Amino acid sequence: MTPEEKFWQLFAIPDDSAMPRALAHGVYGVQVRGHAPQVMARTNALQHYLVDSTRLGIPMIPFEEGLHGVAQPGATVFPQAIAMAATWDTTLVRQVALATAREARRRGIRQVLSPVINIATDVRWGRVEETYGEDPFLTSRMAVAFVRPFEDSGVVTTPKHFVANVGDGGRDSYPIETSERWLTELHFPPFAAAIGEGGARSVMSAYNSVQGAPASASTWLLNDKLRGDLGFRGVVISDAGAVGGANVLHMTAADYPTSGARSIEGGADVIFQSSVSHAALFLPAFLDGRIRAGAIDSAVARVLRLKFALGLFDQPYVTEGAATDTTDRILALDVARAAIVLLATDGRVLPLGAAVRRVALIGPDADSARLGGYSGPGQQVVSIRSALERRLGTARVAWAPGPGRGVPTMQTVPPTAFRGGLEAAFHDNISLADPPVRTRNDRGIDFTWTLGSPDSTLAFGWYSVRWSGILEPPTSGEIALGVDSDDGARLYLDDRLIVDTWRRPSHAPSSATVRVEKGRAYRIRLEYHQNVGPGHVRLVWGSAPPSSPALAIDRAVTAARGASVAVVVAGIEEGEFRDRASLALPGAQDALIRAVAATGTPVVVVIVGGSAVTMPWLDRVAAVLHAWYPGELGGEAVTDVLLGAHNPSGRLPITFPRAEGQLPLTYFHRPTGRGDAYLDLTGRPLFPFGHGLSYSTFTWRDLAIEPEDPGAGDTVRVSLTVRNEGPLRGTEVVQLYLRDEVASIARPVQMLAAFGRVVLDAGAERRVQLVLPPSRFAMLDASLRPVVEPGRFVVMVGASSVDIRLRGVVEVR
Repeated sequence: MTPEEKFWQLFAIPDDSAMPRALAHGVYGVQVRGHAPQVMARTNALQHYLVDSTRLGIPMIPFEEGLHGVAQPGATVFPQAIAMAATWDTTLVRQVALATAREARRRGIRQVLSPVINIATDVRWGRVEETYGEDPFLTSRMAVAFVRPFEDSGVVTTPKHFVANVGDGGRDSYPIETSERWLTELHFPPFAAAIGEGGARSVMSAYNSVQGAPASASTWLLNDKLRGDLGFRGVVISDAGAVGGANVLHMTAADYPTSGARSIEGGADVIFQSSVSHAALFLPAFLDGRIRAGAIDSAVARVLRLKFALGLFDQPYVTEGAATDTTDRILALDVARAAIVLLATDGRVLPLGAAVRRVALIGPDADSARLGGYSGPGQQVVSIRSALERRLGTARVAWAPGPGRGVPTMQTVPPTAFRGGLEAAFHDNISLADPPVRTRNDRGIDFTWTLGSPDSTLAFGWYSVRWSGILEPPTSGEIALGVDSDDGARLYLDDRLIVDTWRRPSHAPSSATVRVEKGRAYRIRLEYHQNVGPGHVRLVWGSAPPSSPALAIDRAVTAARGASVAVVVAGIEEGEFRDRASLALPGAQDALIRAVAATGTPVVVVIVGGSAVTMPWLDRVAAVLHAWYPGELGGEAVTDVLLGAHNPSGRLPITFPRAEGQLPLTYFHRPTGRGDAYLDLTGRPLFPFGHGLSYSTFTWRDLAIEPEDPGAGDTVRVSLTVRNEGPLRGTEVVQLYLRDEVASIARPVQMLAAFGRVVLDAGAERRVQLVLPPSRFAMLDASLRPVVEPGRFVVMVGASSVDIRLRGVVEVR
């Protein structure tokens, strides 16, 4: 193979109009997007070019996101990963993985960049929704349940992000300064399980640095730990653009070729970039001897072995027409129901029952189905409002939008809205001074310059741009028009300044409410500057927010006064690049809940989101449900729980704090040197890990442990009887925690060691058995070697990490 051919086997990108011509030397893989017929046709066209028109004829690996369904139009959107974790049901997760793998294979997708198995150590992190929560054991079980079905179906999984990509303050990809013990106890176990038990054949490296070394170029992480200690033999692919981060973010490489060289030398195999044009940034290191030939050849060999194992050399094509946009809607509904957590209830209002007289349904999230990050658009998506109105009839449901989340839903202004595009003028300074060094016509404004500047004449991280043109809105009325940018911007409409973040950039899209007429020509001008690092700028518009939150609240209050119960559906703002400093409900939603509760009408709050919120109104409402991002049939699932057609059984995979000052707050921590309370607040959480209520009452009895005095290599079986004392069929989640009473190294105060779900009819009881293999009693000694020390372990069996029902002792010999 030539150096160029080797490089391209180690380079992955999304589909691009420059393809297939740009792939003359081959490629590792391409992310092809669209509806199934388009994806299949495009995949086959690229494969035909690679097989028939390149010298070596090496096929590519088509890849896509598959976190909770294939992230493409027409594919089923299942509940988000954090919702799947809230089911505490590995069987359901396996079924979701199998369904998603089938859909991937139909479309020709042979690798998914999923699952996310990072530990959610801080609920402020915007990507908690993508994870399986805060516990390494629960995350490991979910990871295996997800990975194994994909790999058995011939679709490569890519557990990510290796490793620990949430740092101080819950901020994404922040530098990690920690100990090897902390990584080995908390962050490595899910990857070890996904690789050893799940058979994962790829791993994605992270954006962050660990102990000062970029994770995507760390020999210690990728070679010593991942390939060495964890025994990984597959392909390491970087997160998108992460390799260049050594140059432009971490400042540990002088240029892009050096950052690429250090990544390959450090143990990475595939450089994943957002554009095929970025190949020119990294190729020189493969040509000038900057990378050892042995390192390149080892990476190429791993890639080729994977392609042979997938059978791509025998059959690189997908059968067009064999796949239609199919759904697994029954499964999606089952998972959504199982995930809903009843956080609080007074026992008098829920379930409502089908005979409820009139329901005030409040909040825009009741009228739309929010699906969460890394999802397709879904099909036949069902909102809470549509499901409830169908069950009860529109006359018994009074909907009021309320003030919403306070953030308009914004979309990029499409090129069709501009007459003849926009004139762009680029300046080599940050003040639009002097004549521009480059001008051009842009179809629209939606740019991200991660690894370079807009033009070769401009320095990276030091330029300004002015776009000007004619905007012709397709509709009339009030809209929000604004800018989504990472640095200063000014937006003018008909020469009037409507948005100004020039000196104080906003962390979120900034917009103004303007009234427009369909087809009328408006002069538009956007000015933007970038003074450090990568650049991002986007012209956006959307529905105008309520002109007055107070007026919207008044209307919701009026609806509540005429109802027998008010259901307030409140939503979170979060996601990638969207970490939260505050856990309060965004906008005026807290005020809305207090105002509705003040009417005296019983209030049920439904939270839609992927993480925790604070609840200053908790003692004023009758019940709280957490629905997560419940997938395309989430509206049906929430309605089932509200009306009592389904008994809630979800349990929290994260801890809910009372206030942000308690963070980070997880149940899995070592004993403190003193207390854990604050001067002005308890140290106890609002809702503990594992918490979740039911419409049924369960009693637990007759704990038995066999043997009670195991040897270090023995398996322990713990059994108990659970009885459903309630009037409804229900599900209890039995959780077993261990505490090592005395150890040579301080150990966590509790460790989840086993769990199981038991479904019981009203009045029924069942014997439940949980199995503890010897590894559950192991710890890392002072040399970080796994050992089982003799001594007493407290066995705590309960309905949450706090609600312990039965206790026993195991004396390990």
